[in-house]
Amino acid sequence: MAAADPDRFDEAGSTETDVLKAVVEPRRRAILRLVATSELSAGEIARSFDVSRPAISQHLTVLKDAGLLTERRDGTRRLYRTRAEGLAGLRGFLDELWGTALADAARIAEAEPEATATPDAVAAPRERRREAR
Repeated sequence: MAAADPDRFDEAGSTETDVLKAVVEPRRRAILRLVATSELSAGEIARSFDVSRPAISQHLTVLKDAGLLTERRDGTRRLYRTRAEGLAGLRGFLDELWGTALADAARIAEAEPEATATPDAVAAPRERRREAR
């Protein structure tokens, strides 16, 4: 049995790298917001942007390949919707990073001696900066 890929987000095979590359582009994030609450066709999505329909199709493919969109056929139309499971992996990843950063900040804050912020203590550095000019 092969070892689990630590970079894999979910059962769809999406990886952190796939998902992060997909959401780094602002239009793709906008597409995810657009289809978060209802299914839309590629044409309906394209009408919301000032880019060509083929460009939107490329964005949809990247999002779908990253596991962030579902695609459903309805006759000749393809309907897209945000895939919550794909976003759950990203959220877990970000929560982990955020939790580590908060723990590090707390550790640093607790290690520093308590400083009392008196008006004079706050004003002194400002005065030194003004004198240096």
